[in-house]
Amino acid sequence: MSEYLKRTIVKEEVPSRLLDANRPVKVYLPPGYNELLSYPVVFCQDGNDFFTLGRIATVTNQLILDEGMEPIIIVGVSVERSKRTSEYAATGARNEAYKRFFVEELLPYLEARYPIRREPGSRLLAGDSLGGTVSLHLALDYPAVFNRVLALSGAFFQPTLERIEQERELSWLRLWMVVGLQETAVETHLGTWDFVAWNRRIKEALAAKQADLAYVEAEGDHVWGFWQRMLPAGLRHFFPTNRRGS
Repeated sequence: MSEYLKRTIVKEEVPSRLLDANRPVKVYLPPGYNELLSYPVVFCQDGNDFFTLGRIATVTNQLILDEGMEPIIIVGVSVERSKRTSEYAATGARNEAYKRFFVEELLPYLEARYPIRREPGSRLLAGDSLGGTVSLHLALDYPAVFNRVLALSGAFFQPTLERIEQERELSWLRLWMVVGLQETAVETHLGTWDFVAWNRRIKEALAAKQADLAYVEAEGDHVWGFWQRMLPAGLRHFFPTNRRGS
């Protein structure tokens, strides 16, 4: 167990003109990290939560060391609670600026400092709840930059449905979605929602546009305990291991 806890995590401050302040990020470097190699990258919304509540660094160490998963770099992008809905919700006042920050400021900053692969198929956007929403919208708005999304109980409502329906086809988009079967009356800043019904609706809309979609429903609620349990399966989907995981 001790080797899973030996994690290399670097803290960075990304300057941002678009967001009017530096944005703290955490960068996980995999076991055996070598600057002469290149690595796929996972960008996590709610970055601090992914590291502390989702334990993504420990989970990834286990997948690499025990299951032979390809080493990856993970970037956890922090968010202020007071600005989260404004930045992540599709109709939020800061949503457009946040998406531009990702493409125009965050990505160039990190690519200048780490050996991150630059093709869209090597970049994965990951998010829980509204973090899943902004991840999907980032891919829809910037398909030449991002084409992979891992959504943990995405807060996908009418604006996301309308955005998907604007697309002619989405065969280029690859997603892994999970929702908990107990998420039928989740209280959020935007009201109380049936996440199961909405995730099913979004799944059908994505499938109708030929998206490459893996969709999972499992016992669980809208909490990090559920998402942490499901995270290894989501990572295995995009980064296959040498042995079959559960």
